[in-house]
Order: sequence, then structure tokens, then C-alpha cells
Amino acid sequence: MAGAYDDRDGTIWLDGELVDWRAANVHILTHGLHYASSVFEGERAYGGKIFESVKHSERLHFSGEQLDMPIPYSVDEIEKAKYDVLKTNGWDDAYVRVIAWRGSGEDMGVSSKRNPVRMAVAAWEWGSYYGDAKMQGAKLDISKWKRPSPETIPSHAKAAGLYMICTMSKHEAEARGCSDALMMDYRGYVAEATGANVFFVKDGEVHTPLPDCFLNGITRQTVIGMLEDRQIKVHERHIMPEELDSFEQCWLTGTAAEVTPVAQIGEHMFEVGELCRDMTESYDKLVRS
Repeated sequence: MAGAYDDRDGTIWLDGELVDWRAANVHILTHGLHYASSVFEGERAYGGKIFESVKHSERLHFSGEQLDMPIPYSVDEIEKAKYDVLKTNGWDDAYVRVIAWRGSGEDMGVSSKRNPVRMAVAAWEWGSYYGDAKMQGAKLDISKWKRPSPETIPSHAKAAGLYMICTMSKHEAEARGCSDALMMDYRGYVAEATGANVFFVKDGEVHTPLPDCFLNGITRQTVIGMLEDRQIKVHERHIMPEELDSFEQCWLTGTAAEVTPVAQIGEHMFEVGELCRDMTESYDKLVRS
């Protein structure tokens, strides 16, 4: 599948029904468009099975609650909708996007209690998020934008509005010839990339930022479990940017990113070492098992 995302052949699940791709539209006065009242999930299907599908559906409910926007479909209904989309489009390997938002209704100000919560499920065939970085290692810029304090945003929700600074950071990184950007948090600690968590290796042990002001990714949790199964010590802690020079290896994790090696962050260089390659290959095997 190719072309603009609003002009493709296929089927999208919208508010309980499968509709033609081009007919899956919303009104210009949709509340989510104006006030970011929207939450979503990104998932991948491998061989017809969505990896950790139920966890993603449960997190969608959690995110909706965090935004005072209860999702009007049960986890079981969301699960059925996702698999219906895969089946009707004939895809076994695909990226799946579930999104819920405040639609248009009687309210068109900040308050939106009288507007319905709507939901859609779309999917498309998608390759490696970072292209050949899977083999060579991604190059990251260091963003000027910081992940905000959890006192200012619902930082543990997967909410669309939280990605504004991520888009800005990634655009700037791409303009500098990078694949992505590493973001610090409001205190100056290393946080995450624009859409992926980050891991570092030093002396055979793994260090990863404590997710106390950003999303504790499902892929992140999976990879920590894989490391612990190998009896590799994992330190979840605050990491200062000055420490980047001391790490030997680095990788990113996320549903879209999967496990992607990192070769460079700013001026800091990393080897695509044995543990990094092992995590990349083992994750690929796990999601297809």
C-alpha cells in the first residue's frame, strides 16, 4: 500500500462499523482536532497475531480515563475490531492504529462533556520504522525540547497532545540528517526518543531511564523481561546526559521501532555490540513465535 494516508484502498473500523477507507472521515469541528482530546495505540501484527494486543487495549482504556474521556467500547470489543480490520484487509503483518477522540457535538470550547467519544481502528503494511538503522544503528540528535513534569500533563497516558514536541524534535533531527532525537526530561535527566524508549549497556549491565515522567512502553517492559530472563542486571534509574560517553551500546524500543540499535547520539558514539544484536534478533523471534 502506498500513497497519501487519506486516499487508499481498504477498510477502516469506525464507531462499530467497517467502512471504506476514504469514507472514514470526521467533521472539521471535531473537538479532538481543536483541543487534542485524543488517545491512541500503535500495535504490530506478525503472522496474523497482534503482539501484546490485550495490553494495548487495556492501556487505551487507561489513557481515556486519564483524559476524563471514557472509551465507549470494552477491551473485548476493541480486540474484535482490530482483528476484523486485519481480516477484511487481508493482512497478516501490519501496523495497527486504534484511536479514540472527543467528536463534534454541542460543545465547542475547552469543555466537551456533551460531545461523544468516538473510536476508529486502521491498519497498514509498514516496514522498519528506522529503515536500515536496524543493521547499521540509528543516528540521533539531542532535542532542545524536554519531557514535561507529570504535574503539568498526564504523562503516563498515550495521548495525542503529548506528541507535539516530539514531532517538532523529529523534524529538526531529520533536517540534521538524523533518524530521531533523544529528549531529556524537565529535570535534565535522559528520558526517551520521540516515540521510543532508550537502553544503554555498560560493563555487561543495562541502564534505562526511570519512566516517572514519560510512557513506560509495552516493548520496553518486554525487553526488560527478556534481559532478566538472561540474568542480565537492569538498572532503571535517572541518567545524566554527561554519562552518555561512558556507555558502550545503545538501542531503542517501541512498537514501531521494535528493537533498533543506536550508533550515535549527538557527539556520542556506540557500537552495535553483541547484546544489542541479541536483543534485536531475539525480539524479532519472540513477536513471531
